[in-house]
Amino acid sequence: MDRPHVLILDFGSQYTMLIARRIREQSVYCEIQPCTLPLAEVKRRAPRAIVLSGGPSSVFDEGAPGVDRGIFELGVPVLGICYGEQITAHTLGGRVERAEHREYGAAKVTVHRPEGVLARFSAGDTLDVWMSHGDRVIDLPEGFEVLATSPGSPFAAVAHLARRIYGVQFHPEVAHTPRGTELLAAFLFDVAGLVPDWNAGVFIDEAVAKIRAEVPTGRVICALSGGVDSSVAAVLTQRAVGDRLTCIFVDNGVLRRGEREQVERVFRDTFHLDLRVIDARRRFLTALDGVSDPETKRKIIGRVFIEVFEEEAAKLDGVTHLVQGTLYPDVIESVSFKGPSAVIKSHHNVGGLPERMKLALVEPLRELFKDEVRAAGEAMGIPRAVLWRQPFPGPGLAIRVLGAVAEEALDVLRAADAIVEHEIREAGLYESVWQAFAVLLPVRTVGVMGDERTYERVCALRAVQSTDGMTADWARLPHELLARISSRIINEVRGINRVVYDISSKPPATIEWE
Repeated sequence: MDRPHVLILDFGSQYTMLIARRIREQSVYCEIQPCTLPLAEVKRRAPRAIVLSGGPSSVFDEGAPGVDRGIFELGVPVLGICYGEQITAHTLGGRVERAEHREYGAAKVTVHRPEGVLARFSAGDTLDVWMSHGDRVIDLPEGFEVLATSPGSPFAAVAHLARRIYGVQFHPEVAHTPRGTELLAAFLFDVAGLVPDWNAGVFIDEAVAKIRAEVPTGRVICALSGGVDSSVAAVLTQRAVGDRLTCIFVDNGVLRRGEREQVERVFRDTFHLDLRVIDARRRFLTALDGVSDPETKRKIIGRVFIEVFEEEAAKLDGVTHLVQGTLYPDVIESVSFKGPSAVIKSHHNVGGLPERMKLALVEPLRELFKDEVRAAGEAMGIPRAVLWRQPFPGPGLAIRVLGAVAEEALDVLRAADAIVEHEIREAGLYESVWQAFAVLLPVRTVGVMGDERTYERVCALRAVQSTDGMTADWARLPHELLARISSRIINEVRGINRVVYDISSKPPATIEWE
């Protein structure tokens, strides 16, 4: 890799991705690779600095991940975090033992020597940190010195200053270590001499050049959903190949109100993309007729989408490449030392297209986290309404109409959902809430409207706070806002006479109801 960067070797920590996020926030490019990456490959990549992540193992476990001693002979700075510190000491001749008192949670670390990664602190500073370890270093390798201690860790921060090898027993990357960013900045800039030159403009220029090299000729197609990832990938690819890009938007009949029109307005009228809008509503709804099982709904929508997409792509001449909005977290999952995560839902990405269509993949966003995708999109002039659109599941409203999907039920849900979005936006909460939406339940309840008895559907409101969708907590929306949403839905949407609010967190619940 030509770009100066930091290489993070993953030992299976739940925080490895967070290390990368914190480094990227310093405008320094980094990448994650498994700790099993051969030394020859590390040398080929020529990183300017290396971080050894934490991990769930003990150095005493059978089959515990190790590190090639040659990593410390490369002459580049190395920072070991938690297990990374322990494996550094263990590999270089120090001693590690199982701690009598394991440290999990908040702790206090006292700085004794403000040098190296602690150069931005002062002697005597007491730092609030987050510990999570069952082993501890008890003897340092030759040439190492103590920089900081805690009551439970006499070697809370250590260093071989001449060789620029550092270890910290705590986690500087987590929010519970408030000054952890200063430690990482000292490692990146003061120790490794890196320059904060990773930004959206640099990425766009590099990505455009890379796409042009990958696709010198031929036509590129993109399944454009109107979401953040596919939108940024499409506009970026258009910059590289111009009118050789064709985007296909499939109206599957389970979209939100106005979604198709917004995509046409933004990408056809503003960006002048070659956009083919396919009205396949009847085809999808016919295939979904009478289907209640959530997983069956997903599979039907995925299958029909592939069929429609293939048929439209076949009408184009000279198609050689397919654009996909793969992001860096997806890449990390595939190379993680722990292996890919279990599949909880099958609707996140359109599966099967590359294999069935025999097309080469173009993945211009595979180096980016979501916030970096938004920054790139903003730099290219994509409207904020697109870039900050809340996540929307692949099967759309089909999994928010619980039970059998019918056109009448979808129309009712669209109307309710539009009210939820409007009111959340009016309250100034749209971008701070991860998701807020309506769900139509297969339940009817008695109500009174005017002086008449009603027997109509129940609408559930779902609003959650999250950072990545992996975990989520229900949003504490103001009661006045909930009252306004409820009143509007019941008064304006014919077919609903009761509104309830979901106060379940993930886990144990999921964000979507199906």
